[in-house]
Amino acid sequence: MADRDGKTIDCIVCGSCVVDLLCRPVRLDEPIGLGVLHQAEAVALTGGGITCNAGIAMARMGLQVGVFSYIGDDNWGPVLRELFRGEGVDDQALEVRSDTSTSTTCVAIDPSGERSFFHCVGAPSQIDATALLKRTEFFAQSRYLLLGYYSLMPQLESSLPAVFQTLRDSGCRTAMDSAGDGGSMDPLERILPHLDIWVPSLNEARHQTGHDDPQKILETFRSCGAPGLLGVKLGGTDGVLLSPKASQFSHVPSACPPGTVVDTTGAGDSFYAGLITGLVRGLSVEDAGRIGAAAGACCVTAVGGYTGIGDYQATAQIAGLA
Repeated sequence: MADRDGKTIDCIVCGSCVVDLLCRPVRLDEPIGLGVLHQAEAVALTGGGITCNAGIAMARMGLQVGVFSYIGDDNWGPVLRELFRGEGVDDQALEVRSDTSTSTTCVAIDPSGERSFFHCVGAPSQIDATALLKRTEFFAQSRYLLLGYYSLMPQLESSLPAVFQTLRDSGCRTAMDSAGDGGSMDPLERILPHLDIWVPSLNEARHQTGHDDPQKILETFRSCGAPGLLGVKLGGTDGVLLSPKASQFSHVPSACPPGTVVDTTGAGDSFYAGLITGLVRGLSVEDAGRIGAAAGACCVTAVGGYTGIGDYQATAQIAGLA
């Protein structure tokens, strides 16, 4: 049901949409070897990428979530569609492309939860500016768009300034996540003025800006004209440094995982999910960041990028807000 702002969707997640095959434990410090049999636990099949990790996490925390991405006309596509529907994510804009395959990843996870990936990018790599702009009315129904991942969308990145501006003009706030090495400041410096939320990891932000100091990183982003909420996920137990506006900084501590750390897949996506959930619920930036940190802490306690996420009440308790 629409709220006073006329929106019927809280967040649309867009971009990477993946079937993940998870295998653990795998010794990542040893070579695979030819003809070697590696004993592992049962291989788990789940969804991955920003659409699954963040989208399902937000849905579990009570948001109305939609998804836009491409899947292939193959055996993997229906797996993702069934997954979204089972988690209450609106899949009306999930489009089948017959000329390519569904994105898939084999994730090798070591005993500490660190990962190595074997990835086929597949259908989502075909998403371009036209694909988003022709769905402007769909995005206009939403309070937020979360797009991922920057540095892995070569057909789209140069057009993102115009795309984001159009979507912001429609009343949809924009957020973007990065992955891989984080890419560079080109074309990020032209995208930032049209982003409402941008919180890369410290390693990604280092690669983007060339700076090690988180505050200097945020000042660099701000110097490009970034108007909204900026941050740097500091990793591990170091929390997140957020900047709601120029010259204003707030450190949000990490949350204690409610169990043993078994898999760090999706922790950054879960942070975004919690952050946006908190903002949609009207929390302050700092408290929304705490919900993000709690969601990330829950994520790492189960195999898969969203498996460990609970409802909002459970997440708020871990964040110390309930």
